[in-house]
Amino acid sequence: MLKERFRMAGAALACALAGVLALGGCSLLGDDSGGSPESGGGAPRSSASPQDIPYDVTPLIKPAKKYYGAAVPGAPISMKNIDVYTARTGKQPNLIEYYAAWGDGFDATGVRNAWAEGALTLMSWEPFDTSLADIAAGRSDAYLKEYATAVRRLNLPVVMDFADEFNGHWEKWGTHHATPAQYVAAWRHIHQTFVDVGATNVIWAWAPNIVNPVKNVRLQPYYPGDAYVDWIGLVGYFTIGQDNAFDSVFGPTRDEIRTFTKKPMLLLETAAMPGERRRADVRNLFAGVAADDDMLGFIWFDYKKRADWRLEASPLALTEFKRLAADDRFGFDVRKPS
Repeated sequence: MLKERFRMAGAALACALAGVLALGGCSLLGDDSGGSPESGGGAPRSSASPQDIPYDVTPLIKPAKKYYGAAVPGAPISMKNIDVYTARTGKQPNLIEYYAAWGDGFDATGVRNAWAEGALTLMSWEPFDTSLADIAAGRSDAYLKEYATAVRRLNLPVVMDFADEFNGHWEKWGTHHATPAQYVAAWRHIHQTFVDVGATNVIWAWAPNIVNPVKNVRLQPYYPGDAYVDWIGLVGYFTIGQDNAFDSVFGPTRDEIRTFTKKPMLLLETAAMPGERRRADVRNLFAGVAADDDMLGFIWFDYKKRADWRLEASPLALTEFKRLAADDRFGFDVRKPS
């Protein structure tokens, strides 16, 4: 399935808005302001500076309630459209996804903006112009180490998803351009670099596209291993022309993954085609996530791209979405996850 994304020029737009220049992007290297965790779910208190203790992400890996996430234009460097989304759906997202290219700077400002409103940030990191083989071989290490250091210095929890939809032929890092071994080697190298600089305030999300359009591609060879992954993040949409039962859309991928890992899952990117069926798709989405204790939640891709995935495109479905979003099982302040 062709990825449905609005491709920001990584964090370049963010930097233009934030007026921050570092790493060729908007990393706040050397800026420790605002980096200490809020009370509740953070690093343990001690006489040491909060910056000396990496933020403990453990309570956020599998919280008691579901993540209620969104990907909207401009967020999180600007929270304006998140506020609009909140007013439209009746609940504020607590997981905000944005897209960045390999080579962009770390968007510390955006992460801080989301955190101030009780939301976790998920960054989809996409290596458009650098091969996985080169990353694994260390040819981007100067950039990678500086990026990881910026993440550690901010010391707020961040979710990172590297080179998602790797099992699709449509990505520059996909099956036509990289082998499973190269993918795994790049992932492990990135992860180890973060560990080496002490950036353990990251939740790592491994995100294949659902297998329905690429049934011949096995997922296990691409899996970096449980020591390198915290979440399984599925990318998949409810589209016209297929059975819209939750298990039909996500079940085959879930079942295959469950043969090699028990890590919790998140619908990292999802939405439904506009039209008469969208109300039923929305009901299936909420019911499917609610029914599975190992399903952490979902992120709605609220963009107009090849299809108009925005909730506002189908008023009746939006009303249904708002009704279901009111369920207390969805959403919580990530600064106080317990």
